[in-house]
Amino acid sequence: MTLRRDLLRAALVSTALAAAPVAATAQQAQPAGTSAAASPAPAGTLRLVPHAALSVLDPIWTTAYISRNHGYMIYDTLFGMDANGVFKPQMVDKWTTSADKKTWTFTLREGLEFHDGKPVTGEDVIASLKRWSARDAMGQKLASFVERWEAPDARTFRIVLREPYGLVIDTLGKPSSNVPFIMPKRVAETDPSKQIEDTTGSGPYVFQRDQFRSGERAVYTRFARYKPRAEPPSGTAGGKQVFVERVEWVFLRDPQTQFNALVAGEVDMVEQPAFEQYASLKAQPGVEVINAVPLGYQYMLRFNHLHPPFDNPKVRQAAMVALGQEGFLKAQVGTPGLYKYCRSMFPCGTPLASDNTGFYTGMADPARAKQLLQEAGYKGEPVVIMQPTDLASISKLPIVATQQLRQAGFTVDLQSMNWGTLVARRAKKDAPKDGGWNVFLTAWTSADLLNPLTNPAFTATGEKAWFGWVNDPELEKLRDAFARATDERQKKALAEKVQQRAVEIGTHANIGEYMQPAAIRKGVVSGIVPAAAQVYWNIRKQ
Repeated sequence: MTLRRDLLRAALVSTALAAAPVAATAQQAQPAGTSAAASPAPAGTLRLVPHAALSVLDPIWTTAYISRNHGYMIYDTLFGMDANGVFKPQMVDKWTTSADKKTWTFTLREGLEFHDGKPVTGEDVIASLKRWSARDAMGQKLASFVERWEAPDARTFRIVLREPYGLVIDTLGKPSSNVPFIMPKRVAETDPSKQIEDTTGSGPYVFQRDQFRSGERAVYTRFARYKPRAEPPSGTAGGKQVFVERVEWVFLRDPQTQFNALVAGEVDMVEQPAFEQYASLKAQPGVEVINAVPLGYQYMLRFNHLHPPFDNPKVRQAAMVALGQEGFLKAQVGTPGLYKYCRSMFPCGTPLASDNTGFYTGMADPARAKQLLQEAGYKGEPVVIMQPTDLASISKLPIVATQQLRQAGFTVDLQSMNWGTLVARRAKKDAPKDGGWNVFLTAWTSADLLNPLTNPAFTATGEKAWFGWVNDPELEKLRDAFARATDERQKKALAEKVQQRAVEIGTHANIGEYMQPAAIRKGVVSGIVPAAAQVYWNIRKQ
């Protein structure tokens, strides 16, 4: 099964959800004098408030969406995924496949150039893919099929497989975290476990490192020598036309300050307004609410499998029963029409979604969870939950998780920090008492979760797996079988087994789905391209 069908069906569900009425419970606008933003943006500059502060500049080292969005500003990709879920060539001009489906040869477009003036070569591509595939769940699966990577000449790269792998193009065109961005070979040769220091890319914008102020602003300028494709933009595919000279990311933490800055024209866009503000935003004559990520999102609670108490699968199962979804969605989103319950590990409304997962209900069941916890032999070990106080879209989730787990008998240590600190800390494998963690909560765009290979939470390769480090050979065998399967019914059956195994061992908990449209200055900003990720090409400013 291809991602195209998944995305088409998911888009229908998401569109219906986005069209639902928003309850008029949002707070009213306050005087703009409280805004921390500067004077209105000059012509040629697009000023926007991203959903989080940018702290990690390496979109391969982390799955954080703010780093992914930063990556789309300055890097380019081999393939993109259009609005219909179809993968289209981006940096690639053409490609061929051998009769046995084991040798894939790709030719790059002419004139591709890095920001430092050097041409993009096949060696740059191979080095980038090797580093990316060491970090990304779907990339790891592709790499497990690769016999060798080759760069026979400057504009060519080749992937030789040990056996056929049916998702080569889908993998190279992966639209969300981690995206296979192409970097210079000298940068891509950085140890995958370490962050890059050089931000040279070949994408439509150049990152102004000397003007970057972590927690305050990030600045990007148009790359004059970038050569966009001739096709119209669609999703992450097509021509990445740039119509503004400069883009400034202004990091305003307070939702009301963001609201005031937008209404006053001090910023041009708020990527993810606070949920309670949508009714007020829609009532503002100078503001337009637009769904820039129409596939929506899924909330996820991730367990650390390395340390007690969640090194015990029975304890993880007890926690999943204790959590439910209702408390999270009502506390964090609240606005009817912007959230929904979903029993499936895969996004509801997509072909691989299944209610036959075992533990998910809308309501938490603390009594049953307490019983399971006792049967598991829980010894009262403290559960360290990390809470990002500066990321409004998920900041309430850890509070709800703390309440739900305590009601079930867990000892919980809720620790507050900013999102950048959380992103860095979740990569640590240290024991919680030594600066590690037990639980963090996050959100994924639905495009990241459509099948067993794209969803990083299903990776079960232990030390090489996504944060949480699930180690389960049985789950990996199921994912391998899915990668090899060609029959649609077989893939559906395997996907259901993946979900059931994931619930059985407690890889993570789906705690509900939601939408979070962007807000822009009406009549001033136009050309937003709906995609699986927030992208900033094709935007015009009056």
